[in-house]
Amino acid sequence: MSYDQDTEVTYLRKNPRKSELKTNQAINQARRPGQDVVTSKKYGAGGNKKTATDKNTAKLDRETEELHHDRVPLEVGKLIQRGRQDKEMTQKDLATRINEKPQVINDYEAGRAIPNQQVLAKIERVIGMKLRGKEKGQPLQPKGKKK
Repeated sequence: MSYDQDTEVTYLRKNPRKSELKTNQAINQARRPGQDVVTSKKYGAGGNKKTATDKNTAKLDRETEELHHDRVPLEVGKLIQRGRQDKEMTQKDLATRINEKPQVINDYEAGRAIPNQQVLAKIERVIGMKLRGKEKGQPLQPKGKKK
């Protein structure tokens, strides 16, 4: 049997799986005949990161002089601490009641947090004390009983 140069030879082999393509052996095997090997790194893949910019970030970008956010005043932190202790609650108890992490309460009490009106409103309702406006430290009036 003689072979002509025009004879076509077909190799039958299965396509490799994606996991097989990532091995060093598969990469080296592709490089030997001179095939291009493309690698790409996925940043933040599988992470639970928020991709949208926050309002506070946009506000900071517009800031021209002092490049820092306003923090919760220490007096508000002391009010939160006093109201929480009056109700005989720990930071963890308060955080659980307002569906936040204990670190959030810790940051608010220490004056490190960037004020979030929704979080402050939740804390006000639980401890029963106003934390915003002119009447800071006053008991919170239930809805419908305002004068």
